[in-house]
Amino acid sequence: MRTVNLSRRRWLGIVGVALAALVSAPAAAQPYPSHPLRLIVPFAPGGLNDTTARLLQPHLEKALGHPVVIDNRPAASGIVGTDAVAKALPDGHTLLMVASSHTVVPATNSKLPYDAERDFAPVAMVGKNPLLFVINAKVAAKTLPEFVALAKASPGKLNYATPGAASQSHLVTALFDQKAGITMQHVPYRGGAPAILSVVQGDTQFAVISPLASLPHIQSGALRPIAAGSLTRDAQFPDLPTVAEAGYPDVEAIQWVGLLTTAGTPKEIVERLNAEVNRALRDPDMIAKLAVQGISPAGGTPADFQKVIAGEIRRWTDVARSANIKAE
Repeated sequence: MRTVNLSRRRWLGIVGVALAALVSAPAAAQPYPSHPLRLIVPFAPGGLNDTTARLLQPHLEKALGHPVVIDNRPAASGIVGTDAVAKALPDGHTLLMVASSHTVVPATNSKLPYDAERDFAPVAMVGKNPLLFVINAKVAAKTLPEFVALAKASPGKLNYATPGAASQSHLVTALFDQKAGITMQHVPYRGGAPAILSVVQGDTQFAVISPLASLPHIQSGALRPIAAGSLTRDAQFPDLPTVAEAGYPDVEAIQWVGLLTTAGTPKEIVERLNAEVNRALRDPDMIAKLAVQGISPAGGTPADFQKVIAGEIRRWTDVARSANIKAE
């Protein structure tokens, strides 16, 4: 009887080991992708993240052979949607389309439910463009140095508009104030449209804002662009000097959009996604549609994108601390 019990135990043990091996088979051993992908946009439809996601969507679907479902989660300055990807299975089926605000939020908010650098695997930067330094057309300055001279002559009397407190525009302008040695009054608005309208109407005199928001008013003559935030001249604004050219090489103001997935996703999956994004960014139709949004294709490796994210988090954290800027 004892021999029978031992044999039965041994048989059960063998079956258990076999079942455990099947259950623990790595996800990477399965073909990728194995089911539809979810692309989370942590903001409302119609914004830059959303528009870029929808331009990239058909390219990914064709290349990967599975649907890519856009999932808009507009809440808490993008924190809710971003956190969902941070806590997703690391299998490459959950993606996140972020903007440069991804590096601003952790600089001004110390209580995030995720780590903006360590909890994500960068795939690729999709597109970028310089933020524009613009002034009301009636301001008596034609260039950035002339505007700085005007601000120094009237300290604290010029106002600047931003899409909100602790936004990228707020941090960029605070940094510019420090480097230029000027003092302007901050007037935060709820979004880019009312912020730029305040400059157009003359309620404020200065803003660092996206080309998409400012270009119609520049073309109408209501706004005057005096510098581009890129370190080198942008192809879309070849005649506009950069802030660096005006003598402030430490002030860079770039708006970008990029694709992330969950940290721990197998390297081969991240590299596959990266290759498909870069392939899409070489497509003339994709390039043309991005240009309509004021965006130039970026691309590059996951390591390139990781370097940008890490560097910007450090830079904006330093600026936020020195200027005492915190998220409300």
